[in-house]
Amino acid sequence: IQVPVDSMVEPEATPAPELDPLAGGTEATRRSIWPAIYPELLELVQAHRSTILFVNNRRAAERLALRLNELAEHEIARAHHGSLAREERLVVEEMLKAGELPCLVATSSLELGIDMGAVDLVIQVESPKSVARGLQRIGRAGHSVGDVSRGRIFPKFRADLLECAVVAQRMRSAEIETTVVPRNALDVLAQQIVAVAAASGDRAVSVDELHALVTRTYSYAELSRAQLENVLDMLDGRYPSSEFAELRPRIVWDRVHGSLRARPGARQLAVTNAGTIPDRGLYSVTLPDGRRVGELDEEMVYEARPGQTFLLGASTWRIEEIGRDRVIVTPAPGLPGAVPFWKGDGVGRPKELGEAIGAFSRWAVEQPAEILERKYDLEPRAATNLLEFLREQQEATRVVPSDRAIVVERFRDEIGDWRLCVLSPFGGRVHAAWGLALSARIRDQLGLESDAIWSDDGIIVHLPDAEEPPGADLVMLEPDEVEDAVVAELSASALFGARFRENAARALLITRARPGRRTPLWQQRLKSQSLLEVAKKYGEFPIILETYRECLRDVLDVPGLVELLTALHRRELTLVEVETPTASPFASSLLFDYVATYMYAGDAPNAERRAAALSLDRELLRELLGQEELRDLIDPGALDQVESDLQFLSDMRRATSRDGLHDVLRGVGDLTTAEAELRVVEGLDASSMLEELRRERRAIVIRLAGEERWIDAADAGLYRDALGAAPPGGLPAAFLEDVPDALTRLVRRYAATHGPITADDLRSRYGVDCTASLASLERGGDLVRGELRPGGTEREWCDPEVLRRLRRASLAVLRREVEPVDPRALARFLPAWHGVDRHPATGAGVDRLREVLVPLQGVALPAEVWERDVLPRRAGAYSPAWIDQLCASGELVWIGAGALGRSSGRVALYFREDLPVLGPPPSRGTVALDSPAHEAVRKRLAAGACFFTDLLVDVDLAPEELQEALWDLAWAGEATNDAFAPLRAPRLTLARAQRERVRSAGRPGRFAARRRGAGASAQVQGRWSLTEPLFRGEVDPSVRRRAQAELLLERYGILTREQVRAEGVPGGFSAIYPELSQLETLGVARRGYFVEGLGGAQFALPGAVERLRGADRDDAPPVVLAAVDPAQPYGAALAWPAREGGDDARRPARVPGAYVVLSGGEPVLYVERGGRGLQTLVGADDPRIEPALVALVEQVRTGRLKRIALEKVDGESAIDSPLGPLLVALGFQQGPRRLTLSA
Repeated sequence: IQVPVDSMVEPEATPAPELDPLAGGTEATRRSIWPAIYPELLELVQAHRSTILFVNNRRAAERLALRLNELAEHEIARAHHGSLAREERLVVEEMLKAGELPCLVATSSLELGIDMGAVDLVIQVESPKSVARGLQRIGRAGHSVGDVSRGRIFPKFRADLLECAVVAQRMRSAEIETTVVPRNALDVLAQQIVAVAAASGDRAVSVDELHALVTRTYSYAELSRAQLENVLDMLDGRYPSSEFAELRPRIVWDRVHGSLRARPGARQLAVTNAGTIPDRGLYSVTLPDGRRVGELDEEMVYEARPGQTFLLGASTWRIEEIGRDRVIVTPAPGLPGAVPFWKGDGVGRPKELGEAIGAFSRWAVEQPAEILERKYDLEPRAATNLLEFLREQQEATRVVPSDRAIVVERFRDEIGDWRLCVLSPFGGRVHAAWGLALSARIRDQLGLESDAIWSDDGIIVHLPDAEEPPGADLVMLEPDEVEDAVVAELSASALFGARFRENAARALLITRARPGRRTPLWQQRLKSQSLLEVAKKYGEFPIILETYRECLRDVLDVPGLVELLTALHRRELTLVEVETPTASPFASSLLFDYVATYMYAGDAPNAERRAAALSLDRELLRELLGQEELRDLIDPGALDQVESDLQFLSDMRRATSRDGLHDVLRGVGDLTTAEAELRVVEGLDASSMLEELRRERRAIVIRLAGEERWIDAADAGLYRDALGAAPPGGLPAAFLEDVPDALTRLVRRYAATHGPITADDLRSRYGVDCTASLASLERGGDLVRGELRPGGTEREWCDPEVLRRLRRASLAVLRREVEPVDPRALARFLPAWHGVDRHPATGAGVDRLREVLVPLQGVALPAEVWERDVLPRRAGAYSPAWIDQLCASGELVWIGAGALGRSSGRVALYFREDLPVLGPPPSRGTVALDSPAHEAVRKRLAAGACFFTDLLVDVDLAPEELQEALWDLAWAGEATNDAFAPLRAPRLTLARAQRERVRSAGRPGRFAARRRGAGASAQVQGRWSLTEPLFRGEVDPSVRRRAQAELLLERYGILTREQVRAEGVPGGFSAIYPELSQLETLGVARRGYFVEGLGGAQFALPGAVERLRGADRDDAPPVVLAAVDPAQPYGAALAWPAREGGDDARRPARVPGAYVVLSGGEPVLYVERGGRGLQTLVGADDPRIEPALVALVEQVRTGRLKRIALEKVDGESAIDSPLGPLLVALGFQQGPRRLTLSA
C-alpha cells in the first residue's frame, strides 16, 4: 500500500497542478493528492511490461487514462469499462496482450475471466471495497506458470487508507466475505414465467408442473404456491382493472383447468427484455457507418451539443449528431475533450469487513509504525499517515470508532447548525437502514424533516434551528421495532422508487419501445411512478413485495442492524457521546465521503406531490385565468379523440383478438354485445369471441340496469358488491372475494375511461345514485370538479390524468391550427410587428418614444443606428431632445455592449426600473480593462457619480487619456452617463487627441485647459457613474429568465432558436426554453411550427400568429431597413440567400451602416457599409429590382439615408454595370468613378 505524500491532510505543493482532475484554481485543488499520485503511477507503468490499473467508476477510468497520457506525452494508457462498445474493449485487450499498450485503466469490466500472462502488475487506486473484489483484481497479474500475482494499492484519503490496510491483510489470509444468494426474487420469476409460457407455443403449461420446476432451483426452493399464484395474478391482469388499466396482461391463466399460455407478443417481449441488469437509459455512441463506440449517460447527452468533443476510451470524439437513441461521432485526435460522467450505484462495504476494520482500528492505534509496515503491507509514509489518522481521532473523541465502540459526535457546522454524526465502521448497508429509521424518529420526536445521510463510515444528521442537540439516546432504537420503522420509511424513500422501477422492468411491466431502441430514463420513471402510486394500495402486489424484499435484504442489511442495536442495548458495544468544537478526523472524512442525499431524486414516489400539483393547477387557473371556465379551453375535437382512446373506440385501440377483447372488458368494464362490436376491428365477430371467453371462464354475463352486459369474470365480486348483480356459478373463489368500497371503485374506473362526467351519467349507466362516491373521490384527490365539458351546462367530475390528457390534446390541436408559413412571411411580418413606418409624424413625442423603447430594451445596437435608423422609423418623427429628456430624468439608461473600433460601440437601452430583472446586455468583443488608468477611473466613480471636470481634478491623467479610459469602461458596460449626447459626439483617437494637445501647448495653461475642455465637452458632458449599482438586488435566475423570455416574445412576436442565438442570450435557447414552455402552459404563448424550416420549437404570442398568417398573404411594398435593425430578420432568424457564383468575401452581413431592401419578404438589394457598394440578391432580370431601387431612392430623398456614392454594383463598376442606366434614370449623378445620390 503506497502513499506518495508525507501528509494526506496537507499534501505538499506540486509542480504540476494542471494535472489535478479537479483543477479549478482554488487552494484546495492545488493541494490535492492526485498530482502526487500520477507520477508514481507512471513510474510503475513504465517499469513493467503490462499493467492493469483498476478504479471504481467509469469517469475515473477515463480521467486517469487522460492524465497518464498527458504526463507521458504519448499514449501509454487506454480506458476499459462497460460503457465502451464490446469491439472497442476487445481492441484494447488485444493491444495489452500484444505488448502494444503498457497500461489499461479499467473498472470491474476487466475483473473477471481475463487471463493475460503478459500482465505483470495490477494497481488499485482507492480501496476495492471488498476482499473478494480485491483478490479478483490483483489476481489478474502473474498468470504465467510459477509466477506470483503482484499488486499496489493507492488510497485517496485517510479513511480510504484505513480500509485498504484491512482489505490487503484479509486478502493475504483469504478471508473473503460470505456470498449471499437472493431468495424468491419475484421480478425475475415473473420474467421467467413469461419466457416458459412463450417457449411452449400453443401448448398450455400446467401450473403444478411450473411450481415443481421453479422450486427445483436453489433460489426458489422455498417459494410457496401462494407466492407463485400471486405472480400469475399479476401477469394475467388480475389486479383491479380500473386502476391497473395500463398494466397489460402477459399470459392467460385458466384457473379452472390449472394451466396458462402466453399472450400474443409474449415471445418477443421475453427476448427483447431479458436479463436482470437495470436499464440506465444510456445512449449508444456510434460512428457514421453505424459501428458502435460505446455509451453515454442520458443526462450528459442532454447537456451536450453537436460540435462538442469528449473522451471515451482515452480517445477524443466530436459529436456530429444527437438522435433519439444514439449519438453519432467522428474521431477528433489531438483535440481536448470533456471527461464524460455516468450515474450508477456505489459499492457498499459488507458488514463483516466493517467489523474487521473496527477491530483493526482498536488494535492499531496503540501500535508502532514498524508493526503496521511489517504485518499490513504498508510503506512507511502509509503507516505514518494511518497512525496519525487514528491517534488524532482518539484525541478528539477519546476512543476510536471500532467493533466495540460507536461514537456519537456533535458539532456546529459552518453556518452554526448542529450536526450529529454516528461514527461506525459497519458499512453502508447497515447505516442506510439505521439512517431511515433515525429520520423517522427525528421527525416524530423533534418535528424536524432532516434526512439522515449515510456512508460506509457512519451517518450524518443535519439539525437546523435546534437550540440544543439531542443526546445519544436518539440513535438507540429498539431492536424489535427497527424493522417496522425501516419498512414504514422505505415506501416514501427515493431508494424504494428506484428499486421498484428496476424490478417492474425486470418483471416485464415496463418494457422497451421496440428492439434496438432505448427507452429514455425519464419516461421509465414516469411510468414507474404512476404504477407505484396504484400498486402501493395493494400490499400483496408482487413487485411491491419484491421491492421490499430487495431493499430489506439485498440493499439494506436490516438483520445486521438488529444485531448491532441488540449488542448496544446489551452493552456488548459501547456508545460514546462527545461534543467537539469542529468535526473530528473521522467525521471530516464522512462529510466528504457520504452518498448524495437524492441519488434517486428522479425516482421519488409522487403520491405526496400529486395533491399539491392538482391544487396548484386549480390555483393557477383561478389566478391566471380568473374564473374562466375550463370548458372554453378544452377543444371539442380533442375531447372526442381522448374519449375514443379511453373507450377503445379509436382505430389504434380496437381489439384484434379475443385476448384483446378481454383487455377491453378489463379496461372499460361492463359492455353490451352491441357496445363490444364497436370495440373490435372490422371483420371480427365480437359476439362469438365473447362466447369463447365465457367458456374459458374469463368473461360472464350479468343483468344490469335492465339489460344484459358482459364483464370480466374477475370483476364478478366488484359488480355484486357495488350493484347487487348476481354472478353465475362455477367461478373461481378468487373472483368472488369481498370488494371493499366496491361502488367507489366502479365509479373511479368509469371516470378514468370517460371525459368529464356528471352524476346523471352514472345514474343512467348503473341505475343508482353515485353522488356520495363522487364526493368521496373528489375529497381524496382522485377526481377534480369544475365546468369542464365544452357545451356543458353544469359542473362535472373528471379523472386528473384524463384532464391532463385533454389539456395536452387541446394544446396539440392549437399547434396544428397554424400551418407553417414560408420564411419570407416572417420577413414581411417583423417590420409590421415593430411598427416600422406605421405612425404618422403627428402625435410623435416623448410618450410615443417611450412606447417604442419598451420592447427594444436590451437590444445591443451601434450607437449611431439608434437615432439614425431605428427610433425615427418607429416613432413617425424623431427629435434627439426626446431621448435626452428620458435620460436626464433618470427614466432611461444606456449600457455599453462592446466597442466597434476606437470611435463607436454597441449600446443597449433600458428603463431604469427594468434593469435589475433584465440584467446587462451580452457584451461582445470586450477585453480585460485592468490598466492603472482604468482602475483609477473605477475608483473615482465608485465614490459616486461625477462630471468629467471632477474626474480631471481627482484622477491624475491627461484629459485625452482620461477620456480614452472612460470610454473603454463605457463600451465594456461598466460605466454610463445620464446624457445621450456623448454617444452622438465624434470621438478623436488617442493619438489625434494628443496631437491636438501638443498644438495648444504654447498657450497659457488655464485657458488652454479650458479650450481643451470645451472641445471635449460634447464627448464627455453629463454625469458619469458605474453601472454595477443599477443591477444590485437579489434577482432569482428563473425570474430573470422569465423576464427575458417575455421581452423576446414582445420584441419578435414569433420566437425561434436562431433568433435567440442571434440575441446572444446567456445559455442560449435552452436557458429560456423552460420559461417559454411555462408561458405556453399558462396560455400566454403558443408553441408550434409556425415558420417552415426554423425547427419545431417555436413560440408565439397569440395575436402574432394571426398577423403572421396575414403577412403570408400580404403584398406589401418594398421596405428599406438597416441591416442590424431587429425588424430585419436576415442574418439572424433567417439565413441570407445564397447566390450562385457569389463572392463569399462580399456576402451580406449585419453590420452598422449597411442597408437591406426587402420586397415581399425577400432581400432584393443590399447596400454595403458606407454606401459605396450595392449587391443584388435576386436574379438580374427580377422585376422586383426596380421597385426596390425606387424605395431606396425615396429613403435618401426624404433624408432618412445619407448620401450614397456607388463605386461597385455586384463587384463591378457601378457606371458600367447593367443597373447603371436605371440608377441614372432614378436620379443618381454620374461622376468619374461613381454614381452619387444625395437628398
